Amino acid sequence: DQPDLHPAYGLHPMYLAEHRPVHMDQLRLLLDQQGDAIAVGESGLDYYLEDLDRNLQQEYFEAQLALARERELPVILHARRAHEPVLHAVRRFQPLRGVIHSYAGSAEQARQFIDLGFMLGFGGPITYPRAQRLRELIRSLPLESILAETDAPDQPLCGHQGQRNEPARLVEVVKVMAELRSVDPAEMAAATTANARRMFGLEG
Repeated sequence: DQPDLHPAYGLHPMYLAEHRPVHMDQLRLLLDQQGDAIAVGESGLDYYLEDLDRNLQQEYFEAQLALARERELPVILHARRAHEPVLHAVRRFQPLRGVIHSYAGSAEQARQFIDLGFMLGFGGPITYPRAQRLRELIRSLPLESILAETDAPDQPLCGHQGQRNEPARLVEVVKVMAELRSVDPAEMAAATTANARRMFGLEG
């Protein structure tokens, strides 16, 4: 038993071929029976993989947004090359809050997500010096809207290419965030931890 680990349940768009309508019923049951979920997700849209039916993705995505709103739970969202359609859907399902995982959209889209009550998650990609647009977002976004993540075992950090990513590398992600914002890493860690606690209702 790990008291600091908290589950979220959802249907991910990359597994679209395996999803069936009954899985939405099972997701509702899981949320009811377990009673320990802090979020619905990871859900969302993936326009990078061309063989994923966009209309079917949208159906499962919107069903999960409706479920999260009904349960008053935040959502953890996947938006790969699909920030604009995810933004439109989130806008339609207000009131809703959550995090855009591994954010890679524009500064303007970031501002719109934040205005809708969302935070933006950043991980391994910001550790690469060539990721100038992402690194500029870390410098310029409001501190209270930033979350640190790793996406382990995916998205290895700079210096760890080709290796399995690990949750422990979160320390390195936060260190890079701190450098980009010219603050102490402990201050950055405290801020992102407070953000996560606030978003997922873990305060106290």
